Amino acid sequence: MEIYERLEELDADKAEVRASRTLFGLGFTPAMQQKKLKDFSGGWRMRVSLARALFIKPFMLLLDEPTNHLDLDACVWLEEELKSFKRILVLISHSQDFLNGVCTNIIHLHQRKLKYYTGNYDQYVKTREELEENQMKRYNWEQDQIAHMKNYIARFGHGSAKLARQAQSKEKTLQKMMASGLTARVSFNHTFLLQTFFRYSSDTHFIYKNLEFGIDLDTRVALVGPNGAGKSTLLKLLMGELLPTDGMIRKHSHVKIGRYHQGHLTEQLELDLSPLEYMMKCFPEIKEIEEMRKIIGRYGLTGKQQVSPIRNLSDGQKCPVCFAWLAWQNPHMLFLDEPTNHLDIETIDALAEAINEFEGGMMLVSHDFRLIQQVAQEIWVCEKQTITKWNGDILAYKEHLKSKIDKQTHDI
Repeated sequence: MEIYERLEELDADKAEVRASRTLFGLGFTPAMQQKKLKDFSGGWRMRVSLARALFIKPFMLLLDEPTNHLDLDACVWLEEELKSFKRILVLISHSQDFLNGVCTNIIHLHQRKLKYYTGNYDQYVKTREELEENQMKRYNWEQDQIAHMKNYIARFGHGSAKLARQAQSKEKTLQKMMASGLTARVSFNHTFLLQTFFRYSSDTHFIYKNLEFGIDLDTRVALVGPNGAGKSTLLKLLMGELLPTDGMIRKHSHVKIGRYHQGHLTEQLELDLSPLEYMMKCFPEIKEIEEMRKIIGRYGLTGKQQVSPIRNLSDGQKCPVCFAWLAWQNPHMLFLDEPTNHLDIETIDALAEAINEFEGGMMLVSHDFRLIQQVAQEIWVCEKQTITKWNGDILAYKEHLKSKIDKQTHDI
């Protein structure tokens, strides 16, 4: 009886019709359905594999990026088909629209842990943002409390008897907080995820084709490659200043990006203001002029330079104003496009030290081999419409360039 029931469920008497309908939905014309499998490309064979999985009406259907080899028509058909799937469906997909149409639950895998959300992808994003926002509020409140108590203990722990008792009380409170467990800072997995093509207009060549990678807050990468290969273009795409010609760029909604580029010296700065006035205007929460003077002074701009109109400063003196402005935004990730232009050797070393102390991610475009060697953990090469990771450090890449030049010279 179980076999009869299963045959009835599978519509066994209509098996050929059902198989044909499934194949047609995935783009196979009647003529294509009669061809040998060996005559199809790998992409079409993947469609056959998908059709087979759907055809047997399994108790559990596991799909890994099922839309990768499908055109829009087939994607729409598959979405409608899966909406009515009666049993367990688990799928991996980077298509937000597809996930919205099919899924009733989302499982987020992060740092080897699974977290479950009800609803489609849009609902998952909304819920997760709310939870992370609340978590960050709690984290920031706790860190402020800890900093305040530590400061009080340091200042008054050895003062008068009354103040010392209060300091001891705060120390006990601090120990209790630490013992009960502190709220973790929200850690992001992929800050950015790219699957994209880009060119500036329909009559120009593609700068990037089928570019696909993810970057996160552990990324410390230098982008290298010939001029015109698309290094600065990539940073503009990530910032949203340029839109991909095709594909998508996903950015985590809570990530704050700090970007430095040469345009900062003329576009960002208000030239009629002094560095001190400009920074006080940008960060009104800093009330004390002396405190702001110290902030700017850390970046090498001191004395009269702080109160002179920015337009009277050299480019080398304007750069520290930009770095101070950038750092005080407290970004999660830095995009630095040729930051060493106009800087002297000592300032470049100071910049390298500041970057290494920075706790977030970084993408650097630079022709300064020493800076790259000091701060970059990975080298990515931009050329031939794509990006590849260089297996080695920047000095090995430099030797590669030397060999390339020697070969070109020899060929001439």
